[in-house]
Amino acid sequence: MHEQNAAILKGLVAVAWADGEFADAEAQALDGLLAAFGATETEANDLRTYAKTPRKIDDIPLKDLSADDRRILFSHAVLLTWVDGSQHEKEREFLDELAKHLRLSDEEKRSIDAASTERAKKYLQLLD
Repeated sequence: MHEQNAAILKGLVAVAWADGEFADAEAQALDGLLAAFGATETEANDLRTYAKTPRKIDDIPLKDLSADDRRILFSHAVLLTWVDGSQHEKEREFLDELAKHLRLSDEEKRSIDAASTERAKKYLQLLD
């Protein structure tokens, strides 16, 4: 797995912990991304171990993320906040903080957030 993808996944672990809980649905979503990113079994196990400890925004390895990687991380982060069917206020606040931490402009944040939220809600409707 590429270093950038590992950094994105570590960022998503911090997102998953934003509400103080690493839920099963979030773990399943991360497992899906591990598969999509081509993680080896060792890499996947390392990330699962990493995810057992609550993570914060400062744990996101920014030096390993290009500008495009940061946008991808933010997009996936928005989707992850919806994985349990709703977006909690703590998750919303975390996304605002994350956008600043990733150095996204307000316009980029709004655009990515709107597109990812629309996509998440569409997927949720398919599950009903």
